[in-house]
Amino acid sequence: MASDLRPLSLGELLDRTFFLYRKHFLLFVGIVALPNLVLLAFQLAGVALQPAKGTGFAIASLLWGLATLVVLLGVTAASQGATVIAVSHVHLERPITIAGSFAPIKGRILYLALIMIGYGLGIGIGFILLIIPGIILLLMWAITIPVAVLEDKGLGDSVSRSAELTKGYRGRVFVVYFLFLILLYAVIVAWEIPIFAAIGVATRSHDASTIASTLLWTQIAIPVCSFLSQCLVGPLMTIGLSLLYYDLRVRKEAFDLQHMMATLDAAPAEAAGSTA
Repeated sequence: MASDLRPLSLGELLDRTFFLYRKHFLLFVGIVALPNLVLLAFQLAGVALQPAKGTGFAIASLLWGLATLVVLLGVTAASQGATVIAVSHVHLERPITIAGSFAPIKGRILYLALIMIGYGLGIGIGFILLIIPGIILLLMWAITIPVAVLEDKGLGDSVSRSAELTKGYRGRVFVVYFLFLILLYAVIVAWEIPIFAAIGVATRSHDASTIASTLLWTQIAIPVCSFLSQCLVGPLMTIGLSLLYYDLRVRKEAFDLQHMMATLDAAPAEAAGSTA
């Protein structure tokens, strides 16, 4: 609701995240599902086309793994970018569809993927340096993607803007990250427990054909379960961080007043247009 465009407590921010997710469930799941179907198809194709073990097996597996990583980056950029657009519209009470969420980032997916690689490398280097610097950078740059999507900024400007907005509120960012990562991994583990239990049962049978069929089944089941987990839980993190972006702008830049004035200015123009 536009009436919620005000400073939110941490509890209100989390409640708003789940409220938007429930109210627009099909919208957010559809946004994540569409690009992730491409990744799922690519992963299943890798299982079907997997070469027999031999001299070329390791090279083929490496090349396919690198190709899968490229597809994953594109899928993540598309789903997160479109989710940010959708959250912006529903939070500000504007109509939006799945197609309408992807439209503004059409042609910008590579741009967003490169931004993800850039700040991801920075965070990764920080984690190599005794972990703590990585956590600090992760919290500082938490809303880089919402900034890049909604303000159309490049990598340098996006991470600087994110660091500026999150300054003084990184404890809140940590809680958002922690809660949604725990939720995501809990769902993933819930899918994976029966899969690995089946592998354990098969290996104890000492039957080569049973082990081979079980391993093939798990190669299919793991990407399918990952796809379902991303569709069901994946949107929550992006929704939470997008709402955090608006909350910080309200707190630091009086975005609620800016939005109200822009709405009031637009109303007479719309009225004049309808009478013309």
